[in-house]
Amino acid sequence: MDRIWQWAWDRHAPRYSWALFAATCTIVLSVLLVCACVVVAFEGSTNYVEAAVVIVVAMPVVAFINVLPGRGSIRLVEQWAAGQDIEPMTALQATYTWARRTVLRAVAGTGVSVGATAVAVGAVAGAGAPRLAQYALLGAAVGIGVQLVGVRSFLEGAMRPVRMAIAGGSGIGDSLPRARPTFSSWSNVAMLGAVFGNAMSGAMLGAVLMRGGGEPVIAVAIGAAMTVGYAVPLNVGAAFSQSFLPVRDLARGTERVAAGDYSQRLPVVQDDDLGALAASFNRMQEGLAERQRLQVAFGTYVDPALSARLLAQGDDAFTGERRDVSVMFLDIRDFTAFAEVNTAEDTVARLNALFEIVVPAVVDAGGHINKFLGDGTMAVFGAPNEVADHAGAALSAALVIERLVEERFDGRMRIGIGINSGPVIAGTIGGGGHLEFAVIGDTTNVASRVEQLTKTTGDTVLLTQQCVDAMATRPSGLIDRGFHALKGKSAPTQVFGLEAAQVRVRQRST
Repeated sequence: MDRIWQWAWDRHAPRYSWALFAATCTIVLSVLLVCACVVVAFEGSTNYVEAAVVIVVAMPVVAFINVLPGRGSIRLVEQWAAGQDIEPMTALQATYTWARRTVLRAVAGTGVSVGATAVAVGAVAGAGAPRLAQYALLGAAVGIGVQLVGVRSFLEGAMRPVRMAIAGGSGIGDSLPRARPTFSSWSNVAMLGAVFGNAMSGAMLGAVLMRGGGEPVIAVAIGAAMTVGYAVPLNVGAAFSQSFLPVRDLARGTERVAAGDYSQRLPVVQDDDLGALAASFNRMQEGLAERQRLQVAFGTYVDPALSARLLAQGDDAFTGERRDVSVMFLDIRDFTAFAEVNTAEDTVARLNALFEIVVPAVVDAGGHINKFLGDGTMAVFGAPNEVADHAGAALSAALVIERLVEERFDGRMRIGIGINSGPVIAGTIGGGGHLEFAVIGDTTNVASRVEQLTKTTGDTVLLTQQCVDAMATRPSGLIDRGFHALKGKSAPTQVFGLEAAQVRVRQRST
């Protein structure tokens, strides 16, 4: 049915209520024909043609009372579809207003009109006044029972493509007030209506067979035919299948979200608890999408190792702890002079070009970019994540950076790298709502001073004795640059340069 409604809306949106009227005529015709045949057969009459004429006349009247095409709030929807200046929210609210009013009118109006039709058919069949009163009751019961089974599902299914077209991918329908009774209450009413209708059909069939003296097996055949040709299309097709379309939407939505796709909103096309559930799902999906965006942004501005650990462990992820690490400082030589004669845009572009080399090299070696320091950076190996050979990893990253910088800038950029190893306190530092992960200790200070010392020694990479001692395998090609006094240190520090062509570093185990 949903495809039929979608087709009708796509083809006849500005006159959609008349398409609903045509569909209602079909349903009303089937109900009235069954009722008329029972009445004529029970009276033992042969006036089926006359009864059919009564049905043909009554059918559009009953359908018109149900739908009132082109009238009421449905007219706002059709004006919106025709391109008139109707606010989408107004049109959307009109769909719910029209559906609620139509439910009440259809139940009451169909009961009265089908009862009157049954009286007319009884009169054509030659029934007396006492019997006509009973036919009026029979018709009213049939009309009300049929409407209780499917009227709300019929209307919700019919309004589904309308509401999807109006609301689209927006959230204008999510905040609409939810009506009562709930979906479960309507489902119970429809089920009771179906039970009542089927029981009444069986009683009518039994009464006709008893009066006609037919064989019992005929009741089985007729009952099976009514089930396949009448009860299943009405109860299952028109009533319950439409009600569970939002459940299908929700199931598909959960599969989509589980696969990481947050791009499509669920259509909120009902004003009951299923509509509220769809709106809640959309809010949940928006929250997940926002969390994903934040995580991507967090991983962009914060080292991925830090963001992953923080998300996994929460606020206690970076409490202070003593760790043995290797700290690497990197700085661009003569960058102040470069910035003085170039535009800010060129300066930033040059920095980013360098960091496009530095960041992957450090991360690939298992390290963590701790800070960007204007024209340099500080990297840590061994915190927050442990690295077995942190000193060897730091040297490997430094050699990769040295090689790639030379290839990328062809000697037009010179850098200095200082590496030191030793104990630090690694943890969160800050306050006032602003925190960062830091490694505090003399090891860090010495690494910074060693990087500055490269300006004196002329090396691209300088290692401290502590860094060399911390390596799992001592590299070849080390050049002893002697002991140097570093600012803030009482004792001189021994440093080593590298003959890049001769350096061999044991590949770290992964």
